Amino acid sequence: MSLCPGGVGGRGRRTLAGVFVVIRFKVAAAAQVEFVQRLETAVEVLSRQRGFVAARTGRNADDPELLALSMEWENIGSYRRALSPYEVKMAAVPLLSEAIDEPTAYDSLEAVNLP
Repeated sequence: MSLCPGGVGGRGRRTLAGVFVVIRFKVAAAAQVEFVQRLETAVEVLSRQRGFVAARTGRNADDPELLALSMEWENIGSYRRALSPYEVKMAAVPLLSEAIDEPTAYDSLEAVNLP
């Protein structure tokens, strides 16, 4: 499922994302309907933050209890600052704290000068 309220970046403009974030969750099948509702709310709140570009969610093809949220941000600072507002702390941070404990933020290779 693709989640991008208000168009790309929430403002109808196309921006090359410098950072993408992949957050994985292990969610029992019986809990997924409620979890996806919370996930949609979290994405909607995050999409209103400065620097947001796009978001997608998905279910792993081999492990149906493994769900993922992928987001694109203009830069790492935008992503980190987006986690600070009160509404994000209330709607998104509790859900994000349920994620599998692993690194989540990646610099886009298109935005990095490779040797």
